[in-house]
This record gives sequence, C-alpha cells and structure tokens, in this order.
Amino acid sequence: MQYLTELSHNAALMCAIINWVLAQVIKTFLHTVVTRSFIPERLVGTGGMPSSHSATVCGLATAVFIKEGPASSQFAIAAVLAGVVMYDALGIRRQAGKHAQILNEMIENVDTFKSIDWETLSPDERFKEFLGHTPMQVLIGMLLGIGLSIILCNTVFL
Repeated sequence: MQYLTELSHNAALMCAIINWVLAQVIKTFLHTVVTRSFIPERLVGTGGMPSSHSATVCGLATAVFIKEGPASSQFAIAAVLAGVVMYDALGIRRQAGKHAQILNEMIENVDTFKSIDWETLSPDERFKEFLGHTPMQVLIGMLLGIGLSIILCNTVFL
C-alpha cells in the first residue's frame, strides 16, 4: 500500500498519466463532434487530435525539468524520450497510417475482394488507419503536456 501512496506523489509519473488521460478525453470528444458518433476505442486509441503520446512525454519531461532541474540526467532521459516519441508519431506511424488507408481503399475496390462484405467487417479486420499524427496534432499535444504539467507542478505537486 505504501508503494501506491508513493507512486501517487510522484509528480513526473502523475503528470504523464494525467496528460495522457486528458488528451484521450479531448481526442474522443473532438472525434465525436466531428463524426457525430461516439466510438469508445478513441478513448484508448492512437492517432487524432491532440497527440496523447506527445502530451504524455512532454508532460513527463516538463515535470522532471521542474522537479529535478534542466541539468539532471533524469531530464535528459525524459527530453530524449519525448523527442523520439514525437519523431516516431510524425514519421513512421503517420506513414503506416497512410499505407493502411490506401490498402483499405484498394481492398474495397478490387474485384477479387468484391465477395467480401467490407462494410460488415469489424474494425479488427480492417487495417488501422489512426496510427500517427500530423505536425499540428503533435504540436497541440506537446503544448498540452507542457502547459498542464507546469500547472500541476506549481499547484498540486508542490
């Protein structure tokens, strides 16, 4: 039980988790408004606005910066991790999402696949298109993570 108490007072961990949860809720809300349908998968899924990956790692790095200082090894690790995660979201995962979208469109239109009732396939049977992020999604996620962690570290996790 003591471990749970100690974890709940770990500012860096709590900032990362809170940023992830908030970004996922915002992402789900925006997706629901745009598509006019609630899709529960958006609460934990990848891709979309804002980038929860960016919010999480930037929230972590910001909290470590505030609590441990810019010269700490912990901040260096968190900052490099944030850079790698955001680069991956913009690059490889974004391209994989584009490939999935094209493959899904090809399968829908190729004669050999006409016998498949594509509309009735479950989401698990289609290629996942929400993988990566646009630069704006990553930027907004980054700003959310930094801003919320500054607020949390200066109010809740003093």
